Amino acid sequence: MNQHNVHLLDLPNEILFLILKNLDNTDVLYSLFGINNQRLNIIVQEPIFTNILNFVSISQSTDEIFSISNSILSRFSIDILPRIHKNVQSLILQSDSMECILRAGIYPNLTQLKIFNFNKSIFSHYFMDDSLFQHIDKQQLTDLILIINENNTEITQKEYTKNVYANILAFFKNLKHLSIASSSVEDYPLSSLCYLPSMTFSSSTLTKLSINVNDFDDCLSLLDGRLKQLTEFIVQVDYISNWTSTFYSMDDLPNLKCFSLTCYRNTEGYDILVVPLLRRMSHLEELTLYILIFRGSTCISGTHLDNEILIHMPRLHTFTFYIVSQNVDADPTVHVSVDDIQRTFTNIKYREVACMVDYFNSRDITSRVFSLPFKFDRLENITNNIPNIVFDSVTHLKLWDKDPFKHDFFVRLTRAFPFLKYLSMWNIQPPFFKLREFHLYEKDWCSIVEYPHLISLDFGDTAAHYLEHFLNETKTYLPRLTELKVDYDHLQNVTENFTNDEMRHNCSRIKRLIVEYSIVFSKDVYDYFPLLSI
Repeated sequence: MNQHNVHLLDLPNEILFLILKNLDNTDVLYSLFGINNQRLNIIVQEPIFTNILNFVSISQSTDEIFSISNSILSRFSIDILPRIHKNVQSLILQSDSMECILRAGIYPNLTQLKIFNFNKSIFSHYFMDDSLFQHIDKQQLTDLILIINENNTEITQKEYTKNVYANILAFFKNLKHLSIASSSVEDYPLSSLCYLPSMTFSSSTLTKLSINVNDFDDCLSLLDGRLKQLTEFIVQVDYISNWTSTFYSMDDLPNLKCFSLTCYRNTEGYDILVVPLLRRMSHLEELTLYILIFRGSTCISGTHLDNEILIHMPRLHTFTFYIVSQNVDADPTVHVSVDDIQRTFTNIKYREVACMVDYFNSRDITSRVFSLPFKFDRLENITNNIPNIVFDSVTHLKLWDKDPFKHDFFVRLTRAFPFLKYLSMWNIQPPFFKLREFHLYEKDWCSIVEYPHLISLDFGDTAAHYLEHFLNETKTYLPRLTELKVDYDHLQNVTENFTNDEMRHNCSRIKRLIVEYSIVFSKDVYDYFPLLSI
């Protein structure tokens, strides 16, 4: 049989398109644009390769954000963008390369802008006047996504809301979609509208808003009519108290079609604040709830959701939820089981439902009800009681239990959370009375537990036994671990003063070592963690 060498240019256009579509558009343009081949020049200038340009790279192994190199940036701004700028509809940029890219063309069809590492300094430099947008019609921008990375810790949330967030809407007057998120889980100035003028952060064009706010009053403020066309509202609330400081309208919200509420803190305001708000959404079609109810009178059931919320939403077709009822003051003589709660969801027609129940004593109960497939990326205070479910969307997990976690639990954990990136652990009591208790330090392991995507471990509030379990390569394999938060004394003990060779491999890629108090690391530490910055 004859063999032939097939070159890229020998392939028909249809096959070339299929191959190039699997590559990033910026890679395609940088590699093939202007290489003195007319056929390739025509192909790579097709809208599919020029409509959306991403100049940001996110490491799959560490979640770190990188901008493109100066040489690539220079070639795009001088040779490529001036010739294709009319095709560009969406740009994804780092704040430090934003000026160079935006000044490279007029972009008459640009409607979407996504900016990483946005902060008040960037806003003040580029968005207080038209110097950067003097040749671009900023009114054509309808979609804006800001990934905040703020270093200014002195400015208050109210000042940030008034001077940055509100002025964004004033600067881009025709925005329809605005999303403000953070580059990490914790750090970013939340929007705080309480006691600010009622028309602060207002718009007559915005239809979709995704934002994090300080408390539930801020959420209610954004629904008081200042965003007249809002149909989709995605809000993460830092705190929901059991009272509100301001009177708000109880009128229906007829324009709202999609609502998502997330709060990671315990709240006692579910019945008083959350339920009344949801009852105002009679035209809602999609609802997402992630909420932790503290000291409720009962475990949230399907019957409760039907009678108290869903009956008020006749148009609803999608209901995605994770609802925790914690420290329920229940009758100690009645033992609520998973089956008891699950049977109450027979009328929830939208999707499959699962449930978890943890008893710590007769009056200390935590129940969790959630829709399947699980759609959220964060779970907290998970105990040994993991159901036989794959939570493939979860990347952030916190473990908490009064009972020790055994090796078989960690085997089940990596199966249940295959894409876990951030893991923290806390125990309410020491796991062992004996340092070498058999069930965690048994010699014959059934398997080495592998966490292929785990990049961060927080063991600052747990016993040293678990630290040894995770760092020891004969028990756990952590190929991408780059961050470790730990008690320094525990670390020193389990590594035997940074000499234990069985832990070197899992420590070899750690770039950030966080300890509970300021300390100058010794040379032995840097030898043991070779990627630490001195």
